[in-house]
Amino acid sequence: MRSSTTSTARLEARISKELHATLKRAAALQNRTITDFVITAVQEAAENVIEQAEVIKLSLADQRRFAEALLSPPKASPALEQAFARHRELVTAE
Repeated sequence: MRSSTTSTARLEARISKELHATLKRAAALQNRTITDFVITAVQEAAENVIEQAEVIKLSLADQRRFAEALLSPPKASPALEQAFARHRELVTAE
């Protein structure tokens, strides 16, 4: 019978004795191992950083303004029309 294995990677860090004691105490308060405590905390922190960098959060009012702009965009200004025309010239010239 074959057991399924999960690929893992090792992470090592040098930390102060004070930080080690803090992590050990926090893990014990949650009845967890230091490894489990650290992995969970690091994963949550990483996910938060990624979310803050990749997700744009809008207020309800801003969501409505954004949707309205998509559904009823303003008329293009003369300068924008000129830019579109110039772009078409450059792109079709090739």
